[in-house]
Order: sequence, then C-alpha cells, then structure tokens
Amino acid sequence: MPFKRYVEIGRVALVNYGKEYGRLVVIVDVIDQNRALIDAPDMVRTQINFKRLSLTDIKIDINRVPKKKALVQAMKEADVQGKWERSSWGRKLIVQKKRASLNDFDRFKLMLARIKRGGLIRQELSRLRKEEAST
Repeated sequence: MPFKRYVEIGRVALVNYGKEYGRLVVIVDVIDQNRALIDAPDMVRTQINFKRLSLTDIKIDINRVPKKKALVQAMKEADVQGKWERSSWGRKLIVQKKRASLNDFDRFKLMLARIKRGGLIRQELSRLRKEEAST
C-alpha cells in the first residue's frame, strides 16, 4: 500500500502553515474532503485545511469530537509529546529550533567544537590506517 498515514479521528498532525505553525494537534473530526476540525490541550478547537497539516505516525484512541478533558487525558495516556520528541522528525525540529536560537558567540563555539572533533577523527583514522598497513 502506498499510504501509511490516513486522515482519521485521533491522528496527530503537525501544522505546517499559518498562525499555529509548528504545533502538534489532533484531528477530532473531518468536516469535508478539504478540512478537518483540530484540537490541542492549549488551543481553541478550530477547523483547518488538510494542506496545512502534516500527518504523523502517532494516533490516539478517541471518539469523534471529544470534550477537551477527554482529549487531554487521551493524549497524556498515549504519551503523544514523548513519542514526538523521540521520533526522528521531532528531534530534527528540536535541533533546528536550537540552532536558530544560537547567538554569534554560541555559533563560534560550535565551529571550534566541530574543528576539534574533525581533528580527533582524522587522528584516529590515520592511526587505524597505519595499523592496517603494518599488518
């Protein structure tokens, strides 16, 4: 099957455009073939176009249009935030945010650390090559 992520009630999605950009939300109802009703613990329930959502692999077990309290409890039980932070996609976004928040001095320190790490790798690689050549 070509698709693994479907638009369905309980599917966790990432908003990829607009006012709620970068926020994890849950699809609580499908309005029509272009829009869904979304909700998250710290936002007002709203409708959004599917083009503005990126579906994740995470799905929680909820009924259609649950109350806010039931949604928050289901998200907590499913450990949605933890699963997201452990996923490669979530880790990549966390690193991007950290990099964007670096100041000039932090970027300089990062550059020096990279240079130092590269030097250590080169030293170890040359040592291994010498060992291999001698055997």
